Amino acid sequence: MSVVSITEVRQYLTFKLDSDVFALDVATVREVLDFTTVTKIPRTPEFMRGVINLRGSVVPVVDLRLAFGMSATEKTVNTCIIVVEVRLDGEAAIIGALADSVEEVIDMEPDQIEPAPSIGTSIRIDFIQGMGKRENNFLMILDIDRVFSAEQLAGLRAPVPVAA
Repeated sequence: MSVVSITEVRQYLTFKLDSDVFALDVATVREVLDFTTVTKIPRTPEFMRGVINLRGSVVPVVDLRLAFGMSATEKTVNTCIIVVEVRLDGEAAIIGALADSVEEVIDMEPDQIEPAPSIGTSIRIDFIQGMGKRENNFLMILDIDRVFSAEQLAGLRAPVPVAA
C-alpha cells in the first residue's frame, strides 16, 4: 500500500527501536504482549529469536532491531512483543515482533504522511510505507508485509486460526 492510497484518517501503533519511532497500521496488529520466554530454534536466521506459546499456538518471534541492522533487543521492563498479521504469498501468517517499547495509538491524517525518501536503487526501503509527521519529528510507517521477504519468513509460517 502506498502513501497515495491513504485517503482517510488512520490509526497507527507507535513503538521504539533504540531512539527511532516506528508505526504500524493498527489493522495489522493483533495484540501487544509483555516480553516472555522465547524458545530458540537452531539453524534459523539471526533476526529470528525463536517462538512463543500464544494460547496454544506457536508464534515465531523476530527481532526488528536485528532486521534493521541494529544491535539485538535487550530485555527491559518496557520490552514487548507486537503480534502482527502479515501476508506471505497471499496467505495470512502471525508473527511476533520484538520492540524496545510501545508508545501509543495515534490518528494520522493523510496530509501528515509523506512518501518514503528516494535514496537510490541500491538501498532497500520498500518496507517503509511513508514518513509520518508528528510535532517536529518524523516516524517511519512500516509496511509489515514487506519488512521481511517471503523467502526470509518462509519457514516461520504459523497457521492463522479461523474465527468461528
